[in-house]
Amino acid sequence: MEQALPSSAALSPSPEPAAHHHADHHGGQGLGTLAVGAIGVVFGDIGTSPLYSLKESFIGPHPLAVDPAHVFGVLSLVFWTMTFIVTFKYVAVILRADNKGEGGSLALMALIGRKLGETRWSAAMAMLGLVATALFYGDAIITPAVSVLSAVEGLEVVSPSFEHLVLPLSIAILIGLFAIQSRGTAMVGRLFGPVMLVYFLVIAVLGISGIVQAPEILWALNPWYALNFFLLDPQLAFLALGSVVLAVTGAEALYADMGHFGRRAIMVAWLWVAFPCLLLNYMGQSALLLRNPAMVENPFFLMAPEALRLPLVVLATMATIIASQAVISGAYSVSQQAIQLGFLPRIRIRHTSAQAAGQIYVPLVNWILLVAVILLVLGFRSSSALASAYGIAVTGTMFITALMLGVLTFAVWKWHPLLAGLVTGAALLIDGAYFASNLTKIPDGGWFPLLVAAVTFTVLTTWATGRRILRQRLAEDAMPFDLFVGSIAGKVRRVQGTSVFLASNADGIPPALLHNLKHNHVLHERVVILTVVTEGVPHVAPAQRREVRPLDHGFYRLVIRVGFMDEADIPAELVAETRAGGPFKAMETSYFLARQTLIASKRRDRQGMAVWREKLFAWMVRNAESAMQFFRLPTNRVIELGSQLEI
Repeated sequence: MEQALPSSAALSPSPEPAAHHHADHHGGQGLGTLAVGAIGVVFGDIGTSPLYSLKESFIGPHPLAVDPAHVFGVLSLVFWTMTFIVTFKYVAVILRADNKGEGGSLALMALIGRKLGETRWSAAMAMLGLVATALFYGDAIITPAVSVLSAVEGLEVVSPSFEHLVLPLSIAILIGLFAIQSRGTAMVGRLFGPVMLVYFLVIAVLGISGIVQAPEILWALNPWYALNFFLLDPQLAFLALGSVVLAVTGAEALYADMGHFGRRAIMVAWLWVAFPCLLLNYMGQSALLLRNPAMVENPFFLMAPEALRLPLVVLATMATIIASQAVISGAYSVSQQAIQLGFLPRIRIRHTSAQAAGQIYVPLVNWILLVAVILLVLGFRSSSALASAYGIAVTGTMFITALMLGVLTFAVWKWHPLLAGLVTGAALLIDGAYFASNLTKIPDGGWFPLLVAAVTFTVLTTWATGRRILRQRLAEDAMPFDLFVGSIAGKVRRVQGTSVFLASNADGIPPALLHNLKHNHVLHERVVILTVVTEGVPHVAPAQRREVRPLDHGFYRLVIRVGFMDEADIPAELVAETRAGGPFKAMETSYFLARQTLIASKRRDRQGMAVWREKLFAWMVRNAESAMQFFRLPTNRVIELGSQLEI
């Protein structure tokens, strides 16, 4: 299989810049405020899992008898799954792996790449990070669909006559959710925490009311009942893992959203609010099933008194909208990181807040997600059918994180081999079991997230490989600076002003400069060859962002370094720079860009990609956002020079 991956040098292209301190990373907010915010954003997905997790364990693709042995066994598995995967693996261990305050698969990939440099682990870590990112997009499509559907289906519990409203109402809510994304989430975000706090308290109270009526359910916390489940029926117990793991969907969000709230706030929110409330609700649902097995059709809503079921449907729907909002925002952030790290072409990114740099809106990603989510709802038509597709992306990402954890503990953190082996082995065993169980869902809908991941992975690697090949082609034709200066010294007329030539490589003469000289036969008094380099850290400190190297005859080489969560605003950087021949005046500075028209080559006498991938890469280049817009260059000061290049 031909899937070339970018060199790990792309993840850490230069020596690590000085650490960027995040003293103001969270806006000076207190721990309590951050914890409430984390409850709203980070725990939305895992918080809404009681809507479908326990139900699917009993009436999903592999039904279980609703008897005490299975009820106690499933609840015990749910408790110990949350304890190990969320509390131990993520909260206690993985959250320590922050990349200058940021988390997530791409941040972890960049962290390992920066720490290890060019080693035998680098290519493997790059591939694992890309696979996890590809799986995330599958999760980002399924989460809104299954969450909103499962909440609106509560109307069927209120009255069977509402059944025909479930699909149209769910689609209307989803369209509305995606339609408001362009307005930004700052105002809605302030409501997230309090609404989810009320939701968690309500599900906890419902759980307690169920426990009071069957207090023997507390014995299920004994791990013996989980083991006994496997002893009773090993095959069914293994298959049940595919539904039990739905109780921890959203655990990856704890790590991915660490940069927004910080490790301590997430720990407090999980240990003191989310975990106990979720556990109480699962115990309450299980107690209800002990007393009345027929309630298995929808134990979450049937726990509530009849008069309170409609308000509970409304509250649950609000919670699922919040959970969906969180994963949609995550898709924007992951896309931005992928663009900066060179795995996606430039696409339009809009900032929706002047204060919070992390609040962005990516129109293309938004509408692709909406179309995919609507098609998913219309295709599967119920949360139970969608639950069969749910889980593979989540458990796949968790298993990849466990693999990365092994590299972290052994090679980066350098733990004692016995401790590192014990922690990594336990994580791989448990996550591997859940992933293997979910693979049995492929015929029932599990193929969908795998298809999305395969398409996404192909796009990510095609763009990264195409860029590498393109840089190699340009480097082959590049003229060394000394040879260039020697050929033009005293022969080319110089005019007033400054010209800035953008170059993908910090060495040699960029094609735009050669084309300009060939056609216009003049050069400006000051010529700046500018390269933007993305570092393997989220943010680069202002003092470390620019590197200037004076050359001969009025030439300067300027390198701007940005983090993979920073925005590259070239005019703003130039305004702050005086070492490249003095200050830059906006109306005397012209920007020259090279726009290559790529032609897929059918020659097989050189290393490259398959022809279909070359055509895909050429199509992405044609449709990428202009460097002028991406780097915020003034439209009236930009000159684009085109050429054709065979790859």
